[in-house]
Amino acid sequence: MGIIDKLNKDFESRVRLGIMSVLMVNEWVDFTEMKTLLNITDGNLASHSSALEKAEYIEVKKEFVGKKPKTSYQVTPLGRAAFKEHLSYLEKLMKS
Repeated sequence: MGIIDKLNKDFESRVRLGIMSVLMVNEWVDFTEMKTLLNITDGNLASHSSALEKAEYIEVKKEFVGKKPKTSYQVTPLGRAAFKEHLSYLEKLMKS
């Protein structure tokens, strides 16, 4: 098995790579901020964050602030470990 086969398919999308990158350096990020940082649509963020949540790489918190709904994201310990491993394989691939 080559290094490229060890890359995590859950992080192949540029949007998922972006979500994980933002969450690795921030404790919680809300929907609007994430959407703005990545310059993506509501639907794009919702579908990719849902996939990462299903894989248990991120936690999604939905709450109300006053009468407005607020969605926030945080990386899980599993997500942090998986993303670090993915980055490690990317680095190895670049050096080969």
